[in-house]
Amino acid sequence: MVPSWGLSYRDPQYLVSRGIDEIVVLVTTPNGVEARKIGKRVVDAKLAACVNVIPGVRSIYRWKDKVCDSQEVLLVIKTTKRHFRELEGMVKRLHSCDTPEIIAMPILAGSDDYLRWIRESTRNP
Repeated sequence: MVPSWGLSYRDPQYLVSRGIDEIVVLVTTPNGVEARKIGKRVVDAKLAACVNVIPGVRSIYRWKDKVCDSQEVLLVIKTTKRHFRELEGMVKRLHSCDTPEIIAMPILAGSDDYLRWIRESTRNP
């Protein structure tokens, strides 16, 4: 289904063509220590403007053909598309899981001041 504003989610270039650069990246971690370590490192490296650390997330998922039920900590990372690959690499290096959840979503709308702050708070490519 194509969103009502005419963007096609099937076309990987639709965000670029619309000039949308800011994204939110979701990462789950097994505990708060690891979450804070990852959050601090990505902000220190200017790969993210802000990281929210949200404890108490319950995840139910299938892993190696077994249904798992775990308490996790969710990171909500605000960054830009141009920083995603480097951010992903850093998260993978710091994360204790073999296949960490790293999911990016576009910020389709937001306060101009806040979106500018995200761009200004992350380093140039």
